Amino acid sequence: MRLTIQRDDLARSVQDVMKAISSRTTIPILSGIKMVAMEQGVTLTGSDSDISIESFIPAEEDGKIIAEVTEPGSIVLPARFFAEIVKKLPQETVEIEVQAPFIVIIRSGKTEFSLNGLDAEEYPRLPQIQEEHVFKLPTDLLKTIIRQTVFAVSVSETRPILTGVNWRVENGELICIATDSHRLALRKAKVEMDHHLSYNVVIPGKSLNELSKILDDTNENVEIVMTENQVLFKAKHLLFFSRLLDGNYPDTSRLIPTDSQTDVVINAKEFFQAIDRASLLAREGRNNVVKLTTLPGGMIEISSISPEIGKVTEEIQSEAIEGEELKISFSAKYMMDALKALEGTEIKISFTGAMRPFILRPLHTDSMLQLILPVRTY
Repeated sequence: MRLTIQRDDLARSVQDVMKAISSRTTIPILSGIKMVAMEQGVTLTGSDSDISIESFIPAEEDGKIIAEVTEPGSIVLPARFFAEIVKKLPQETVEIEVQAPFIVIIRSGKTEFSLNGLDAEEYPRLPQIQEEHVFKLPTDLLKTIIRQTVFAVSVSETRPILTGVNWRVENGELICIATDSHRLALRKAKVEMDHHLSYNVVIPGKSLNELSKILDDTNENVEIVMTENQVLFKAKHLLFFSRLLDGNYPDTSRLIPTDSQTDVVINAKEFFQAIDRASLLAREGRNNVVKLTTLPGGMIEISSISPEIGKVTEEIQSEAIEGEELKISFSAKYMMDALKALEGTEIKISFTGAMRPFILRPLHTDSMLQLILPVRTY
C-alpha cells in the first residue's frame, strides 16, 4: 500500500473514527484504525463492537486532489499513536507506505515515523445492512432531537434498556423518548420516507452522543437505516453504525398526564435563572431540591432551604396562572436540564397536584415535552 494524502483531511477523518475506539477493548485489533486505500480514495474504520464508524476521504473533491493512491492496499494502525502523529506532522501532505510485514512508514517533510501495523484481514467486518427501508432527517434537526432527549437517559445499568433512547417511527413521524424513571424527554418530528413502515428501536444514549459530536452543522440529509439489531446513520462520506439495545422499552404513554389542575405560563429564561440562583444553596444539600409556590396576582415563589447554610426565596412574575394554588418541590438540576432542552421563550407548565408528575412544553408547539417527577420533602 502506498499513498500521498492531505494532512488536514486525514486528521479530520482520524478524529471522527477515533470516537468509536475504546481504550479498554478486550479485542486487541479493535484498538487500531483500519485503513483501506483504493483508487477512489481512502476509507478509515474504527469500532468498539457497539459503535462502528467508517469515514471516506475521496481522491478528489471540488476539483482539489486530496489523496493519490499509487498502490492500493490495507492495514490496521495503532489508533492512539497514529492520531497523535497525524495531528503533529510538519507538512501539509503525508506519505504513507506499508512495507513487509505490516510495517507502516509515515513521512511528512523531513519527519519519518515507522509504526508496527496489524493485518487488515483480521479486522472484524462491519455489519452488512440491507438498505431498502431508509428514512431521512436534516442533520441539524437530527442533532437537535438528540440534544433534546439524550440527557434524560438513565446512567445506571440496573435497567439497561433505559440507558437508550426509544425511537419509534409511525405514519411518517419519528417519536423519540428518553427516561431514567425520574424524568422523561419526548421529541417528535416529521420524517421523509418513501414507504409506510413502522419501527420501534432503542438506541444507546452513548451512541447518539458520539454521533452528534461527529455530524457537521449542515442542513444536508442524514439517511437512517434500521434493522433487527443495528441502526446505520449515513452522512456525506460517513457511515455510523450502532448496535441497538435488546428488550422492550416501557410504555411511557401512561406516565404522561392528560389533564391538569394548575397551568403556569412563564418566560423560560427568567424562570431558568431563578431556579439556577435557588439551586446555589440547594446544591450543597444532598438532593438539590427547589420549591415552587403559586401566589396571588400571577406571582411564583421559588425557594430553597439548606439547614446548614441558609435559605433563598425569589418571586417572579408569570405570564399567566390558571387553576388551583400549588406548592411543589423538584430537583433543580432536572428542571434546568428540561428548560435547556425546550426551545422557545414562553413555556407552559402543567401540574396535576403536588405529588404527580408535571409537564413542561413550549407554548406554540406540541412537538416536544419534558416531564419531571416531584420530590417529597416532608
